[in-house]
Amino acid sequence: MSSFSVGFSTTGGVETLSLKGELDAHTAAELEAAIEQCKERGRYQIVVDGAKLQYISSAGLGVFMAFIEEIRDEGGDIKIAALQPKVFNVFDLLGFPMLFDIVETKEQAILLFDTDKA
Repeated sequence: MSSFSVGFSTTGGVETLSLKGELDAHTAAELEAAIEQCKERGRYQIVVDGAKLQYISSAGLGVFMAFIEEIRDEGGDIKIAALQPKVFNVFDLLGFPMLFDIVETKEQAILLFDTDKA
């Protein structure tokens, strides 16, 4: 069984989801639920901190695609930060850097929301 968890923290108006473990078909529902919680609280500026994410499958990537349009329609976005090289390679292979801001640190990702407003 895959081990996966999502931690929540808030900086200003930005919600950070800290992913830990393996995001795959068995654990994707946990990330879906976390993003739904953000939406229910009116939090549409979301940073996904992947520093402790060890693995992502296509099902995990599908969660991002399932929510991005709705999040952007509400004036928000999903920024991705601190991916380990092997996890970044999966995002890169499927063209995610063209669709999402992917940066090196959580702090950089949070700052992008301030830049987006300018």
